[in-house]
Amino acid sequence: MKNYLYIIIDDSQESVLRTREVADSFSELIFVASANTYKQGLNLVLEHNPNLIFLEIDPDDKTSNLSLVFINELYHYLKIVPKIIITTTKKEFAFDAIKYGVMDYLLKPIKRADLLKTMLKLDLPNHEVNLISNETVPNYKGALQADAIGLQKNNQGLVLCVKSYGDYRYIQAKDITYIQADNNSTDIYLNTGEMITAFKTLKYFEAILLHPFIRIHNSYIINRNHIARIHTGNSVCYIKHSTKKLPFSKTYKRNVEIIITEFANGNYIEV
Repeated sequence: MKNYLYIIIDDSQESVLRTREVADSFSELIFVASANTYKQGLNLVLEHNPNLIFLEIDPDDKTSNLSLVFINELYHYLKIVPKIIITTTKKEFAFDAIKYGVMDYLLKPIKRADLLKTMLKLDLPNHEVNLISNETVPNYKGALQADAIGLQKNNQGLVLCVKSYGDYRYIQAKDITYIQADNNSTDIYLNTGEMITAFKTLKYFEAILLHPFIRIHNSYIINRNHIARIHTGNSVCYIKHSTKKLPFSKTYKRNVEIIITEFANGNYIEV
């Protein structure tokens, strides 16, 4: 097994020390630096280009701005993003972490046995690495492979194949503006104004669609890249090049806050 440079990004210095203590028990892991905030962490990653990042996504110090949004920021600057290992105290964010393609999700305090399982995955082929294996969330892999809606990835990104009675309809995920629940089926709206119905639930699409898709309501999943405006007072999101506006509910308000933070952390000027 080769050596891996790693960085710890955590608002708690005590947690940083604990994570480093466990990580340093593996000779293959070489500590580079640690950071306590979003901005510090981003600067360290860009400066040192580590192989691994141990990332806290539910900080006690909210001013640190640490969250899964940090992963999106890396894609703005790096051609090859380091492998991300989430370290936190709660299981509830594990499902969201899957959608961001993290390598693993470890609960604090980190145990050497759990990190050992992660280390063993580092030498697996690339297509096997992004599997969370410590039972914090269900394994969806087998179910999705056998499903009627096939998924494939190519150089143009994710493609959805909506299959119905021998009819195969291929949709570029980037062209989807939003998805709306309709009883046991789902309506997929494209940037062309076209609508396609798939006989799957919204929850199904929530499980398989990665960022930039995010759920904002019991009835809606939105593509963040097609948002033109967010009005928090009226609790609605507006779609680009359209008069359509989608409501967001209190249940998913945190997801809307994540979207707003993503915009603010990008190439952004507020006037």
